[in-house]
Amino acid sequence: MLEVFAPEGIPEVTAGTDLAELAAPFVSEGDVLVVTSKVVSKAEGRVVERDREQAIRDETVRVVARRGPTSIVETRLGVVMAAAGVDASNVAAGRVVLLPVDPDASARRLRESLAAVAGVNVAVIVTDTAGRAWRHGQTDLALGVAGMVPMESFEGAVDAYGNTLAVTAPAVADEIAGIAEVATGKLGGRPFTVLRGLADRVLPRGDHGAGARVLVREAGSDMFGLGSREAVVAALAGRDRQAFGAAAAAEDLVRALTECGLPAALAGDTVRVDVARSDLRVTALAFAHGWDVDADLSSNSTTVLAPLS
Repeated sequence: MLEVFAPEGIPEVTAGTDLAELAAPFVSEGDVLVVTSKVVSKAEGRVVERDREQAIRDETVRVVARRGPTSIVETRLGVVMAAAGVDASNVAAGRVVLLPVDPDASARRLRESLAAVAGVNVAVIVTDTAGRAWRHGQTDLALGVAGMVPMESFEGAVDAYGNTLAVTAPAVADEIAGIAEVATGKLGGRPFTVLRGLADRVLPRGDHGAGARVLVREAGSDMFGLGSREAVVAALAGRDRQAFGAAAAAEDLVRALTECGLPAALAGDTVRVDVARSDLRVTALAFAHGWDVDADLSSNSTTVLAPLS
């Protein structure tokens, strides 16, 4: 049986607050403690007096998409989220809360402190709220994890019907973060959530696991590494090639060229297009698919595309 509760009466957290002392009365051996990144940031002194837009720029590594005032960016943590996770709520005017510098390290420190203060072995998850591609609304996800495996893999397992599973990998830490947010709420002043009944998932003392970093999809394997407008700009400008992923199959490139009204056909290991190589559509489509214009081409009416070596 799974029991979930968010303790009431947690006092205001400020720089230097000992989170382990606050959480210790509520946790038992084998629990999973979920703590919001905001209180972790407050305890670690990540509340700064700064213009919010400037703070977002400072915390941004790469802009993924921008629509009006909303920016979806890759943060210094490698996580893609709105406004770089910069939060101006529940703080004094003119101040903003930045994400923890290293949420996995924050989770490890809190786990170790709880072992010392309360004598219990628990798992710790540091969470924040984010939107999701394809869906309205937001949910909480794991930014930092210590003491549990954040993602399971069932690849190669066989289901009850004899089917071999290929890409089934539940993001357990994110699922727990979502459960915790339901109990914590947004306005209740309850920064901790305790999940009891998951002791089988808690790793032995001293083993913190791989951390939440393994949940971050690597650049190039993300099919949505750029917004739709930003992808067009990047392809035309010939930049951010890594965001387009591995080179596409020749058949996929031919299909894309044809859909854009460019007569194309396979020619051995290359693709021939019956337009001049100066046609920007060819250059952009080739770039986005991981192909390039053959530098040795002399014809002005036919373009040869070759996969990048």
